[in-house]
Amino acid sequence: MIARQFGSEMRWMLRRPRTIIGLFGLALVPIIISFGIWAAGDSGGGPGIAAILQGNGLVVPIFTLFLSLNLLLPLVASIWAADGLAGEAQHGTLRGLLVAPVSRVRLLFVKLFGLTAMSLFAVTLMAVVGIIAGTAFLGTNGMVTLTGTTLSTGEGLLRIALFIVLVTFQMVSIGAVALAVSATTEHPLVVQAATMTTIIVFQVLGQFSSLDWLHPFLITTGFPGLVDVMRDPIPTDQIWNSTLLAGCYLLIGTGLAAIRLVTKDS
Repeated sequence: MIARQFGSEMRWMLRRPRTIIGLFGLALVPIIISFGIWAAGDSGGGPGIAAILQGNGLVVPIFTLFLSLNLLLPLVASIWAADGLAGEAQHGTLRGLLVAPVSRVRLLFVKLFGLTAMSLFAVTLMAVVGIIAGTAFLGTNGMVTLTGTTLSTGEGLLRIALFIVLVTFQMVSIGAVALAVSATTEHPLVVQAATMTTIIVFQVLGQFSSLDWLHPFLITTGFPGLVDVMRDPIPTDQIWNSTLLAGCYLLIGTGLAAIRLVTKDS
């Protein structure tokens, strides 16, 4: 039963035109970035990020995912979370799901599974396209880390895989909070607006040193620490703190969504 529900959710998500368009747009990002870096380096603009990344194409997927984590990936997660509950309510299909002989908590976890699976697919897609585009435009001689050492291609791919997992977890945590909002409204745009406004406000608050006491509670504060996967050896403190904070957001978002869904009128 649960396997069929998971499969049905995945088919439903993949059939939405906005999902296909979103994935296509995400796949274009690393290509555009790779081309831009190659063009900047080829123009002889002197030292800079373009010169640093020449021959270091394996950095492109990490660079792309890090940039996308600030706005683009949270936007995609909020869209999928909005479609999961608010979108179903808007189209009248959520009522049928709520009166079905299936636990509402199970229904929520089916939606969370769909969000997780699509987030992992999207992040992996960006990373794979980034590896291909980065290698094609910039070449690769392994991966030069932020500490100046050079990793082999295999070690570089392992670092990319680790970064995929970390970014996906951050994305799912944001999506869980969006699911909580999605459970309270029938308007998907409200979910997207609320989620993106929160992310932007968090980033703005993170710029004020007078609010240092607040920064440890903002999920966006942990994003920069994820880049430590590019150091050799990998320092784990910031990565662990960022992941732990994201886990708290995941639990809170899922808990609030479950409470609202259980008490929601059918």
